[in-house]
Amino acid sequence: MTRLEEFKKYQAQTTPYPLALDIDHASGSWIWDKSGKKYLDLEAGVSANVIGHSNPRVIKAIKNQLDKYMHVMVYGEFIQDAPLAFCKMLTEMLEPELNCMYMVNSGTEAIEASIKLAKRVTGRSEMIGAKWAYHGNTQGSLSMLGVEEQKSAFRPLIPDVHFMEFNNWDDISMITERTAGVLLESIQGGAGFILPKDGWLTAVRKRCTEVGAQLIIDEIQPGFGRCGRLMGYQNFGITPDIVAVGKAMGGGLPVGGFISSLEKMQMFLDNPKMGHVTTFGGNPVIAASCLETLRILTEGDIIPQTLEKEKIFRCHLVHPAIKEIRGMGLMLAPMFEKKDTSTLLMQRLLGKGVITFLLLYEKHALRLSPPLTISEEEIIYGCKKICEELDLMQNEGLL
Repeated sequence: MTRLEEFKKYQAQTTPYPLALDIDHASGSWIWDKSGKKYLDLEAGVSANVIGHSNPRVIKAIKNQLDKYMHVMVYGEFIQDAPLAFCKMLTEMLEPELNCMYMVNSGTEAIEASIKLAKRVTGRSEMIGAKWAYHGNTQGSLSMLGVEEQKSAFRPLIPDVHFMEFNNWDDISMITERTAGVLLESIQGGAGFILPKDGWLTAVRKRCTEVGAQLIIDEIQPGFGRCGRLMGYQNFGITPDIVAVGKAMGGGLPVGGFISSLEKMQMFLDNPKMGHVTTFGGNPVIAASCLETLRILTEGDIIPQTLEKEKIFRCHLVHPAIKEIRGMGLMLAPMFEKKDTSTLLMQRLLGKGVITFLLLYEKHALRLSPPLTISEEEIIYGCKKICEELDLMQNEGLL
């Protein structure tokens, strides 16, 4: 049995057509397979490897924690250095209203808990999400996912959930005194890296305040520096009531979290007791990785440079087949006329040693979300490879 056959037999699959690179090691912006071929990584584990692969400082922090202890108790019962230091450091970088953090295991758990917190704070049941939104695949996050095709097979889901259209001003009136929470991505990911326009997100914030609804912002993709600020929402002049985070926060390890005020978080303490509880949330090994990742991100100019690196991509990623490039910072999506162009281009680039990816709903887009530590030379190299492949596809009559 081949490695690919074993992979498909013993590991449950997400898709019938996995990329199936047989990985040996990774470093910086590069991944090597077992044949020794190297690949420029322009998608960073779907936005997770924000400081690149195998950062020596993060590895050292993980090893140091491993030498002390791993799991010792369920979340919140014991005082542990790494999770306490991380929560303190992160919340002190955010707005005063966001001063308390709960660490969980994944982004989708962060969404689940954020929905619960909004309902607990308001005593209401109605949740409003956005069409074409993606927040995860567990029952609560799936309920807030804005595409019926993705969730119809798993109904019934959470009741009293409604959907507004991102950037639609008329839909803001859907938010009323019945609404517990409004859940939005600061930048829509799966929908095609869609930015809020012309103060729309500010108007949503204002409406939530007026009616007493909790504004939950999903920063699982845009957060931790990818869009020029520590959190994506900070580009749009608002402060959420609850922030859900994950992906890049872990520096390559699985993690999630949600952030709000201490006053609101304390509502989980009683009525009922353990309003949210998790065994492995705040795991000290993962928290050590989170802490060192945040230190690296914020010590220098890595985050501000994402906007400069965006300019390099836009300067060098120019081709008649690319109709526009959506997104900001290092969350970019070249758009093509034909739906199948991005899939074919991704497959061909993989053969040429460049890793890109697709977006969940927007079939005209190619996903580019490299490590924030990617160099100018690596960006130019990647753009050159993409444009060369588009030239070949054009000559073959595939565009």
